[in-house]
Amino acid sequence: MTDDLIQREDAGGIATITLNSPHSLNALSVAMLARLTAELDRLAADRATRVVILRGAGRAFCAGHDLKEMQAARETPDRGAAFFRQLFEDCAAMMQRLPLLPQPVIAQVHGIATAAGCQLAASCDMVVAAEDARFGVNGVNIGLFCSTPMVALTRKVPPAVAFEMLTTGEFLPAPRAREVGLVNRTAPAADLSATTRALAETLSAKLTAAVKIGKRSFYDQMGLPLDQAYALTGAAMVENMLWRDTDEGIRAFLEKRKPDWA
Repeated sequence: MTDDLIQREDAGGIATITLNSPHSLNALSVAMLARLTAELDRLAADRATRVVILRGAGRAFCAGHDLKEMQAARETPDRGAAFFRQLFEDCAAMMQRLPLLPQPVIAQVHGIATAAGCQLAASCDMVVAAEDARFGVNGVNIGLFCSTPMVALTRKVPPAVAFEMLTTGEFLPAPRAREVGLVNRTAPAADLSATTRALAETLSAKLTAAVKIGKRSFYDQMGLPLDQAYALTGAAMVENMLWRDTDEGIRAFLEKRKPDWA
């Protein structure tokens, strides 16, 4: 059932979102995209949630788009053109919601993250991966260059690494993915959930408003000329400094005690 495609658990200010279509390796079908988009919209308005973990059920994180669904669309008079256009637009809109969320989002990756699944992991703020996980943008192997996954990938890894992945269709093992910047932390498969949760708890212990303004500034300043980046982030720091809780945090540090944040 569509309503079961996304599962959510909340504990300690951390929301764990699970892609729940293990039979399709959590493929980003039309229904999955719609459910995930709706859940991200709910999170955007959720003041109680401080950190988000995104993971997949079953044997893999996410295998990308649903190829069977895409092939079925070819039966229409336009050979699927309208369907494909809408699919990629909806997918791009969903991916762009992730950096816009006020909460940090951690992808918890096991098994494989391929094509749009790799795009999904790269669109999150951080990635924790099982040591035996693999990342790929393998569309070229079936004659479909991963042009939209390329957008997120090239914003995380060096251009030469991204181009090699895109043109060879070869998988990037998690240890190598960490070396090139796609993955933040790796863990044995048995410890993946605990390692991800520990990182989420570290983030959730910070002043939520500070993390929120920091995440927004992080993405807003990227790509700006140096002077504009400093102007934007300087204004953010002034705003941040004037908060009651920031004043308390600095006082607590100087007085060697824990802050009493409201």
